[in-house]
Amino acid sequence: MRIVNRKARYKYFILDTFEAGVVLNGGEVKSIRQGRVDLSNSFAKILNGEVFLINAYINPYQGSDPGVDPKRSRKLLMHRSEIDSLIGKLSSKSMSLIPINIYSKRNMFKVQLGLGKPKSKFDKRRDILKKDEQRRLEQELKGIKDNNGRVI
Repeated sequence: MRIVNRKARYKYFILDTFEAGVVLNGGEVKSIRQGRVDLSNSFAKILNGEVFLINAYINPYQGSDPGVDPKRSRKLLMHRSEIDSLIGKLSSKSMSLIPINIYSKRNMFKVQLGLGKPKSKFDKRRDILKKDEQRRLEQELKGIKDNNGRVI
């Protein structure tokens, strides 16, 4: 199972990716297995030499404790060498650490983090035009026709 943050690749150029484990409680694990996670406004931050996932919304599980905050900061588990290299890369201007997706690996949940640089409005428009052109070419190759018999 893989939960993808679709806004990450739309808003950022992803330059490098990292894998990190997540510290979760039981109700959060059950919610993730049901796919009830929103990563769209979340980010990762390094505080006191530790990496935290901030603002990720994990919907509370129905049978769990109602006092759990669904947007609490969650600790990410990474090697010290990876954290040190991230600190060096994030020190440059306008770099962010964005969660790209959450997935299960050997019965544990991992977060794929991307080191990203924000896209400008012009870059976003260019990407949309590129996708539209690619979609149009694929449709021509398939031979999809409209009501008038023309290839769309």
